[in-house]
Amino acid sequence: MWSDDDAGGILHDPVHRDFLRAEALRQLAFFRPSLRADGGFDVLEVDGRPIAGAPQELHTTTRLVHSYALAHSAGAPDAAPVVDAGLAFLRARHRDAVHGGYLWAVGPDGAVRDTKLAYGHVFVVLAGASAHVAGHPDARALIDDAARVIERHFWDEARGLLRDEFTRDWQPFSAYRGMNANMHGIEAFLAAHEATGEAVHLARAGRMLDFFVGRIAPRHGWRIPEHYDADWQVDPAYRGDQMFRPPGTTPGHSFELARLLLQHWDLSGRSDPGTPAIARRLVEQALADAWCADGGFIYTLDLDGRPGLTDRLWWPVTEAIGALAAMMKIGAQPADAEWYRRLWDFAARHFIDARRGGWLPEVGADGRPSARLFRGKPDIYHSLQAALLPLVPGVSRLQAGLGGALAPRSDG
Repeated sequence: MWSDDDAGGILHDPVHRDFLRAEALRQLAFFRPSLRADGGFDVLEVDGRPIAGAPQELHTTTRLVHSYALAHSAGAPDAAPVVDAGLAFLRARHRDAVHGGYLWAVGPDGAVRDTKLAYGHVFVVLAGASAHVAGHPDARALIDDAARVIERHFWDEARGLLRDEFTRDWQPFSAYRGMNANMHGIEAFLAAHEATGEAVHLARAGRMLDFFVGRIAPRHGWRIPEHYDADWQVDPAYRGDQMFRPPGTTPGHSFELARLLLQHWDLSGRSDPGTPAIARRLVEQALADAWCADGGFIYTLDLDGRPGLTDRLWWPVTEAIGALAAMMKIGAQPADAEWYRRLWDFAARHFIDARRGGWLPEVGADGRPSARLFRGKPDIYHSLQAALLPLVPGVSRLQAGLGGALAPRSDG
């Protein structure tokens, strides 16, 4: 994974870069057979077999489109059919022809869960943006359609934030507001700005970052509460889905927000010299709070920083890798490379399935694979980005920076 001498910088180590390319290609090869003959996608068992009867959820469809669009931009073979199929499935199956918007989950006979969630809709924007940069002719229409839905139903202009959830016919059924959907909204708006050049997307991402990073994080010890009421006051009593809405704070989201903050800063002309220090503060607090003595991150903390859910999942490790890579590109500090190595070493020992491809999702207290929160292998989104982000020179415009990173190489 590493050369003996990486004095030129760990991100420039040729042995490590070859490892990243090979790891990305292994992941793509594992998930490529999830595409069914009917254009849908199977959810996969650990060994790659389809999970019978599993519904196709919106975030899975969109993340596969996004991931294989990145792969196509990087020159990986056989990525385009996945993008084609995913965009077609979004139009034909997820999109609600009666009420507009996109259904959360569909099965062979129609909607399985027809709730309209901001979390899912921002991933539609992300999928469209990535496919558009990759050159797909139908992607711009998808961006525009999803952006109109978000504008009409989810975007709260007065707050500069996203509302979370509606019924299929757009009736509000809760006053819940959440950080997770908004964080991925930031990600999607930044991607949409990169894809279209439209300033509104960059401005909205900036308003959302200002709320969570500029106001909420400093008030809460540089940890970011997950759950809020309709007035955007922290709701410490909220208990929801353990994966998508865990109680308290989620250190993995601090890593994601730090990287997105640097992406926005870069796209905005790097006008504020203090932004990298703020991103570093988020990352260093999460590292200090959540890293276990024997490796991996505690999944959640309470609002005072005490351990909550102690499950150790794959995705916080991937997001910490991406955040550290971004910080090292801007201004590396001595501990950054040490942490970066530690994260990849832990991932290689516990999460990366080098034999079959893909990443295992959970590690139990005994350090062995677990299946408490997940069945099978999650989609490719987090782990693929962990392999690709360190390969590019900048902290924004990922696809433009990939070049032919995954293109087949001749022996010569």
